[in-house]
Amino acid sequence: MNAEQFRSVQEPIKSRYRQNPDAAKITLKARGTLGSERVTCKVETGKTLVEAGLHPATGGDGNFACSGEMLLEALVACAGVTLRAVATALDIPLRGGQVIAEGDLDFRGTLGIDKEAPVGLTNIRLSFQLDTDATGEQLALLQKLTERYCVVYQTLRHPPQITLSIAQ
Repeated sequence: MNAEQFRSVQEPIKSRYRQNPDAAKITLKARGTLGSERVTCKVETGKTLVEAGLHPATGGDGNFACSGEMLLEALVACAGVTLRAVATALDIPLRGGQVIAEGDLDFRGTLGIDKEAPVGLTNIRLSFQLDTDATGEQLALLQKLTERYCVVYQTLRHPPQITLSIAQ
């Protein structure tokens, strides 16, 4: 898809949102089913069912997806799509590349071994290795706009209010 085709796809959507800002506001949903015999949760994705379980560092056998890795995968997916969209819209040459996310985790926190150890990822590093002839200025713009418009990146940088409830 070239820049003109990309703009022609997005322009009617942007126009509708300019005219009716409420049309741009939706609620994304995720749903899962708790495993009945194992410590797992089957998560319904848009395309397939993913079964998440304990990471081997917490007693899992490694046969199931790790939710922490799924978080990083969501970041990679969103950042990759965002960067590709920005490059396409700005007609920045991009033949391909890799997106890598790494996150540091101290399992003592989630296992309740050390009350001072944090629960969750403490440092996340996101990087791109691009196959491109883009100039340094274009690469800087790609980084700036990817950071600005990537939903998952911005959600992690500016955490939303989260509520948890349990019902029968």
